Amino acid sequence: MQSICIFCGSNAGKSPVYADAARVVVSAAAAAGMKIVFGGGKVGLMGVVAEAALAARAHVIGVTPRRLLEQEVVHTGLSELHVVDSMHERKVMMAALSDAFIALPGGMGTLDEIFEMLTLTQLGMQRKPSGFFNVDGFFDHLLGFLDHATAERFIRKQHRDMIVADSDPERLIARLKSWSAPDVSKWLDRGKG
Repeated sequence: MQSICIFCGSNAGKSPVYADAARVVVSAAAAAGMKIVFGGGKVGLMGVVAEAALAARAHVIGVTPRRLLEQEVVHTGLSELHVVDSMHERKVMMAALSDAFIALPGGMGTLDEIFEMLTLTQLGMQRKPSGFFNVDGFFDHLLGFLDHATAERFIRKQHRDMIVADSDPERLIARLKSWSAPDVSKWLDRGKG
């Protein structure tokens, strides 16, 4: 695993624990020799990710839609900055540049990004691990919902189990490194009358 994509909020959140978590997960990834791929922002947790990656002397790659560049919320001091035309193109490029994905606390954009990566893996369109850095229980309710959706037979157990979640950054990265993709169909009832 040579590169890891970090999805996170463009806001900092209510608690300083989220920024601290962004710094420690970036430091752990940089210490493991990985390139950091992220959304290119200079505000919120994205800005924390950028500054932490640069401070750790990691190679940091930002991918941003042109509109955000025009709104001056993009970090321009990165190792690489790719400007694309849409949010969809941004996700495609981030996926192509990354060997694994981590979601830090964030909002709708963060969830959209990590769930697209999970869906691509679930459908067999990529074979890359995805995980949640569960800072201070931030993702507990979401992970509980995934358990509920699995119990209600909307998600296959093997696909629920492929989602890594941890509150320790080194352990999270180690689990992503040792991850293997499930070889089962997404459809639970395919072929039943």
